[in-house]
Amino acid sequence: MKKIIFLSIALILTLNTAIAQDWQTDFTTAKNIATKNGESIILVFQGSDWCAPCIRLDKEILSTSEFKALAKEQFVMLQADFPRRKKNALPKAQQEHNNKLAAQYNLNGYFPYVVILNEKGTVLGSLGYEKTTPELYFKKIKAFEK
Repeated sequence: MKKIIFLSIALILTLNTAIAQDWQTDFTTAKNIATKNGESIILVFQGSDWCAPCIRLDKEILSTSEFKALAKEQFVMLQADFPRRKKNALPKAQQEHNNKLAAQYNLNGYFPYVVILNEKGTVLGSLGYEKTTPELYFKKIKAFEK
């Protein structure tokens, strides 16, 4: 019985690693990866510890195995987080970086705000939180690339 439980846990961890979403936090790195791989960038502005729609978007869409599998070879995922609790505070340099991204791509201060960019950083489209399936959300994002 212990062997079955151990194998089950090992399998789950392996699957999670295999489809893990590789979030970038540096815009230059994201653009370099996108250029190298011919991918678009999904820039997600979120308030991970205070914004209820942000938390739902992450839980219901972005962190699902279905979305991760669809996005893995299609997009570079770039996160711009704006936590409010002191215990979740970002390093000063990262917060300044995120502030610059917001000044360029999120002038209205929307949260969550998902911006689809080409490899050069040109805006192709944007979305917010929607109560939908990961597959339909992915299709909406893909539609901006046309």
